Amino acid sequence: MTSRNQQLFEQSQQYIPGGVNSPVRAFKSVGGNPVFFQRGKGAYFWDADGKSYIDYVGSWGPLILGHAHAEVVSAVQIAAQNGLTFGAPTEAELEIAKLICQLIPSIEQVRLVSSGTEAGMSAIRLARGFTGRSKIIKFEGCYHGHDDSLLVKAGSGALTFGNPSSAGVPAETAGHTIVLDFNDLNGLEIAFNQWGKEIAAVIVEPVAGNMNLVAPRADFLAKLRSLCTQSGSVLIFDEVMTGFRVGLGCAQGLYQIKPDLTVLGKVIGGGMPMAAFGGRRDIMQCLAPLGPVYQAGTLSGNPVAVAAGLATLKRVVMPGFYEQLENRTRQLTDGITDAAKKQNIDFCAQSIGGMFGLYFRKDIPMSFAEVMQCNKEAFSRFFHAMLEEGIYFAPSAFEAGFVSSAHGDAELDKTLSAAGKIFKNW
Repeated sequence: MTSRNQQLFEQSQQYIPGGVNSPVRAFKSVGGNPVFFQRGKGAYFWDADGKSYIDYVGSWGPLILGHAHAEVVSAVQIAAQNGLTFGAPTEAELEIAKLICQLIPSIEQVRLVSSGTEAGMSAIRLARGFTGRSKIIKFEGCYHGHDDSLLVKAGSGALTFGNPSSAGVPAETAGHTIVLDFNDLNGLEIAFNQWGKEIAAVIVEPVAGNMNLVAPRADFLAKLRSLCTQSGSVLIFDEVMTGFRVGLGCAQGLYQIKPDLTVLGKVIGGGMPMAAFGGRRDIMQCLAPLGPVYQAGTLSGNPVAVAAGLATLKRVVMPGFYEQLENRTRQLTDGITDAAKKQNIDFCAQSIGGMFGLYFRKDIPMSFAEVMQCNKEAFSRFFHAMLEEGIYFAPSAFEAGFVSSAHGDAELDKTLSAAGKIFKNW
């Protein structure tokens, strides 16, 4: 008998390219067909066939409180009853903007948008408008949304302008983007020596999460800050993933580095489509209607999304929230690592706040090249075996995972027991 999941996927492929509305959902990286989900509660969600899973994806990070948290759902219901959208200012927008500025010292002003891609592209445009320069630096393996100038991979040389990584991106657009290796201080020095006065901005995930979890070297972010200050370039931290996920002060608070602009998303929307970019007042005031850099959005600051975000942020600021989240996430990574070591399997893991990375290799990777050395086939085997056990990890060896405050001892025990059983039969 064909499962409901299979039926839905077959039908979806007739009407939706690839059957999915975002590529990583297609299971192309791990093989097999995607799971269609119907509902979620706490640390669990249920598929179209009624099977439950412990969720370590959390909608790719936003669900730091777990699925359908009562306070978030209540806030959304109340907001929706008062109107779904106005296309005009609301007091709630002021409230969440004020809270973001209070929690992140580098942000003096902030603008709300609807997606991380929109926030990232707007921050880049703002940096270019502020500096009057065109070139930007990004890092191999870091993802900042599907804006043309950011869908760029490294060129063929050690230090070259990037090449488009997607069809439809003009080569001349990619030609404004310099792609360097994450954590490579020497490459940074060379790039700034050659193009420093032409570089409008450097955009970086301070903790990379889109090539699996890759932490910055101790002096990498500090060197970025120093070089941007010296050259007059704008340092942009893309904290769509790390913002309020690795700690209350985000990654910039964790590493004590103050960027000029910050891109936020995921957690600040509480599961609804909302993102933001903000930073230094003198830069932000270059935005229309005050300045010449245009940016607009019909649904920016949508009242329902803002309600979900506010309800989420009001929970994460509670004392002890991040200490517990960090401990639970470390329990997960330490437990899986121990289970693999007992069977002499090449495996390692790490966590930062409520994010984690799983790697089928001996040592924790520090760059895109090292991530690519992981045993992808081993991960796919592990992924499907855990899926059978009712444990849902990201369907890719190159994505970070997430723990929520809803994950408790029962969920961790079940996850580690399943991993132990799988590695024992490896």
